Amino acid sequence: MKKVEHLGIAVKNLEKASLLYTRLFNALPYKEETVESEQVRTMFYQIGETKLELLESLSTDSPIAKFIDKKGEGLHHIAFEVDDINQEMARLKVEGFHLLSMEPKLGADNKLVAFIHPKSAGGLLIELCQEIKKS
Repeated sequence: MKKVEHLGIAVKNLEKASLLYTRLFNALPYKEETVESEQVRTMFYQIGETKLELLESLSTDSPIAKFIDKKGEGLHHIAFEVDDINQEMARLKVEGFHLLSMEPKLGADNKLVAFIHPKSAGGLLIELCQEIKKS
């Protein structure tokens, strides 16, 4: 793993959260997008070298909706950048970590993503992400 790529924050209302974080950081988000496969709408802030991803559920049964129902709004995951997501997933399986998918998925912000189940990572959802290379 190379570095923390971003922190994911679950929110009930993206517009309301955006007003809060825009005031807090005195900066506008640099990107907003929908990730249909995860049933989520995202918004990204860049603060120095740190990125924050706000996540709003698009349905009542999405992972973000379930998280908010159980734990409330707040820190949802930490994402780490990797050079080769398939190689890192294979290494983590050998190390005994439980991955939530067998293959990486298309995620937000031009990334391939995979998640490590919180039960095998000390209670924290960890995301692996690899920049999609342009051909």
